[in-house]
Amino acid sequence: MRETIFSNIGLKLLSVILAITLWFFVAYRGQSEMVIDASIEFKNVPAGMELLKQSIRKVSLNIMGHESMLNRLRPADIKVSVDLSNGKRGEATYYFDTNNVIILSTVKVLRLEPSYVKVTLDESVSKVIPVKAYIIGEPEKGYKITAINVKPSSVAVEGAKTELERITLLRTEPLDITGLDSDITQNVRLNTNGRNVRMKISEVKVEVRIKRFEK
Repeated sequence: MRETIFSNIGLKLLSVILAITLWFFVAYRGQSEMVIDASIEFKNVPAGMELLKQSIRKVSLNIMGHESMLNRLRPADIKVSVDLSNGKRGEATYYFDTNNVIILSTVKVLRLEPSYVKVTLDESVSKVIPVKAYIIGEPEKGYKITAINVKPSSVAVEGAKTELERITLLRTEPLDITGLDSDITQNVRLNTNGRNVRMKISEVKVEVRIKRFEK
């Protein structure tokens, strides 16, 4: 029995090595690596809190998978999930690793950079802010603006307390009255200047009254 097992040992070892090599070849044939950016997705923001600031918005991932699968990946297919359930007001650092990456199970995440994000949370508040129409241009020669009405004249805004404390007035997008010789009424979008705030309405009605000069 012993002689049977150990006979032709070299040939048997060679067969095992070839089998393992073939398995690796089949398993990894068509495999490729690539670097892709993934957005950070924050979950479980504590009630009554707002995300005021974050140090980064993208994480660079080194991933491996079948080449055809990697070519079909879209940015929406990949996220880095960060749990803020224990967050408190102020700045804190949250670390993450490959386990925090949401991606297709057939794709392997090898590395990511950076591995942390600094987040600032603030109290969530609401505030009623007046609205002013932003009028550009001049009426037809011999005409003038007699009144500008905005409806509603103020809107309720929600957001981080620190952010809302800086806002005392909201302007509309530009409304051009160049060359007009009569009244104009138009719905115009509100301009938040990129601030991270929420409003129940996104536009207001602006009425500009125009009359001829009386000599």
